[in-house]
Amino acid sequence: MEKNNNEKLESMDTFKKLITALDAKLDSIDSRLKQQQGRKGIVKYYRNEDLKRAFGLSSNTIVKYRLTGVLPFTKLGDIFLYEASKIDKILRDNEC
Repeated sequence: MEKNNNEKLESMDTFKKLITALDAKLDSIDSRLKQQQGRKGIVKYYRNEDLKRAFGLSSNTIVKYRLTGVLPFTKLGDIFLYEASKIDKILRDNEC
């Protein structure tokens, strides 16, 4: 019976060590994620499909807004990118 109890205690100790190591790893990942979220250098962009989905715009409307200067954009190859912070500013500036 004592051998069985010792095995249980060893198993519990092993389990506690694994949980402690896992908890430390999760804390490390969590702190790295928080650091990345706090960086100001990360810029988020919308693509055409994002604008269509998020705002219900058609392809023609997006093209018209680009050509008339309503939508500031960056072109990377054949892909049009719209900086999220600039789109947010346009929305704030046009609130009624």
